[in-house]
Amino acid sequence: MMLRLTTAIAASAVGLTQAAYAATDYPLTLTSCGHEITLEQAPESVVSIGQAPTEMLYLLGLGDKVVGTALWINPVLEEFAEVDAQVERLADNAPSYESVVTKHPDLVVSAYEWMVGPSGMVGTPAMFDEAGIPVWTLPTECVGKDNDQSMDGTRTDLFATELLYESIATLAQIFDVTERSDTVIADLKAREEAAVAKANSLDLPDDLSGVFWYSSADLNIDPYVAGVNSVPGWMMTQLGITNVVTSEEEWPTVGWETIARSNPTFIAAAKMDRRRFPADDIALKREFLYADPVTSVTAAVENDRIIEIDAHAMDPSIRSIFALETLADKLADFNLSE
Repeated sequence: MMLRLTTAIAASAVGLTQAAYAATDYPLTLTSCGHEITLEQAPESVVSIGQAPTEMLYLLGLGDKVVGTALWINPVLEEFAEVDAQVERLADNAPSYESVVTKHPDLVVSAYEWMVGPSGMVGTPAMFDEAGIPVWTLPTECVGKDNDQSMDGTRTDLFATELLYESIATLAQIFDVTERSDTVIADLKAREEAAVAKANSLDLPDDLSGVFWYSSADLNIDPYVAGVNSVPGWMMTQLGITNVVTSEEEWPTVGWETIARSNPTFIAAAKMDRRRFPADDIALKREFLYADPVTSVTAAVENDRIIEIDAHAMDPSIRSIFALETLADKLADFNLSE
């Protein structure tokens, strides 16, 4: 189900007055993931690598500044379809370094270090420095997270939406549209609080548990599931749910036998347009869960408690708030009250 943005957010995306807000003081120096950049003025053009920063830019009404996007997992939010149609998609997955620099952007914004980082698939910060293009990575990627050992990294601290709000606020500061971020963040915080309040009102059992299944390299091997400190881990913590996965890795592989022994109350399965693996297909996920002799006898499957959630919402993004709302709604539908 597509969740529409509220009137307050929609208004901010169209644009608000500049009155009563301090202008950004340039030159502006920022540090992200240990890399420092200095912006002499508000960027006139930006390439966004990752769906999260792209939709944040659109949310802030900065679609006219975006000259290229890449790394898409789900379709763009319906509210931004028209503006996104005017922006060149450099790649559905990882863009080449050349495709980014030939756009001559004033700034590159990245969601992940595995895209632009020490071993980035697109390039390293040093490569973009040499090209005279500053790169800023969302703080959701580096704060409380160690990306040295694996592509997805290990989240050493539980994800916090303050990192998400900091990302939005910093983007607004970069482009000198701070007044828009204030409205956007206030609205998202209100939605987050309302979802938590709804779950708290349900009188849910103390032993409520769940698992978030992103995908599997092959349906016959261990699935990629959400770690304890990931975005889904945060969702479950917020709503009083135990994550049956205890690893601090962002997306560890855990055997279905291990998951079944924990007998989760529900299974949240990612839906996406990406087709890197067969299990990216939500229909194949469902078929597997109901046919497999191990998963089919779990409480989640036997009681048809399978929740479909946008894959992108399982990564730090504005959709994470919408997924929290979906999860709270589903818990109400499951009638789990003690």
